[in-house]
Amino acid sequence: MPKSHFLESPEIFILPDPKTTRMLTFIGIGLYDEKDISVKGLEAVRRADHVYAEFYTSSLMGTTPEKLETFYGREITLLDREDVEQQPEWLLRARTEDVVFLTGGDAMVSTTHVDLRMRAHEMGIETSIIHGPSIMSAVPGLTGLQNYRFGRSATIPHPYTHKGRTIISHTPYDTIVSNLKTDLHTLIFLDIDPEKGYMTIQEGVELLLHIDSQEKKIDLARRLGVGVARAGSSAPVVRALPMDELVDFDFGGPLHILVVPADLHFMEAEALVKLAKAPGNILDPAR
Repeated sequence: MPKSHFLESPEIFILPDPKTTRMLTFIGIGLYDEKDISVKGLEAVRRADHVYAEFYTSSLMGTTPEKLETFYGREITLLDREDVEQQPEWLLRARTEDVVFLTGGDAMVSTTHVDLRMRAHEMGIETSIIHGPSIMSAVPGLTGLQNYRFGRSATIPHPYTHKGRTIISHTPYDTIVSNLKTDLHTLIFLDIDPEKGYMTIQEGVELLLHIDSQEKKIDLARRLGVGVARAGSSAPVVRALPMDELVDFDFGGPLHILVVPADLHFMEAEALVKLAKAPGNILDPAR
C-alpha cells in the first residue's frame, strides 16, 4: 500500500520556551465571545504573570470581562485609552515578567497597538503576537466580496459640536470616493464612544448621505451598501441594499460595520444576492 504523504512528518522546529523569555505578548481574542480565543492564546494567558485588556478600540458583544476571567481562569486588568496611549507604567512589568495584552479582533489591526509595540521595543522589551479572528477577514467571508479588492478603510466618528457648529468628518466619504476611482471596496468602521455609544449602520449611512448631498460626487443614495452586524456570533446579520434603503433597515444590536462596494465582479454580485439578500438586478451586467 503506497505511503500517504500526510504520514511523512516535516522537520519540526522547536521554538524557545516562552517562559524563559520575559516579554509582552499581544493576543487577539476574536470577534464575539470568550471562546473566540485560540488555544495558543489561551495557553499564553494562563501562564502569564499579568493579564491586561483594552476594549475601547473593539468590543466583544457576546461576553463580559467577568465571563472572560471565568473562562480564562485569570484576573484581567482593564485599561482605558490613557492607560494605553500615554506612557503606561504597567508596560514596565514586561521587562522582568510575562505580560499579556488582550484586544478584540486581531491584535495588530489597530494602529494604537502597533504604536504600543514599537514603544515596547524602544524600552528594550521583547514582544510577540498571537493573532485572532479579525473583522478584516470576517467581512469578506460573510459577504462574499473578494478580500483583495478592499482599499483603504475609514472610521465614521460621531459628530461633535464646536463653537456652536456641528462638525461631521468628511474623511470616510473622501475615502470612499478615492477607493471608487481605483475600483476598490471600502470598509467603514463605526465609532465606539464611551458617552455616545455604538454607532449603528443606519447612523453611519445617514451621515454619509448628508455629506454626499453637499458634495454630490458619487450619487451615494443609489449606490449599493452592505451592512454586517454581530460578526462572529452564531447569527450575524448581513444585508445589501441601495444606501437610501439601507438607512432604514434595522440590523439590531451592535457591533455594526459597513461596506461600500466598487463595481462588482459577477461572483461577488451572485454572493451578495445569495448571502446578503441583495436586489436581484445587480446580476444584470448591463446595469
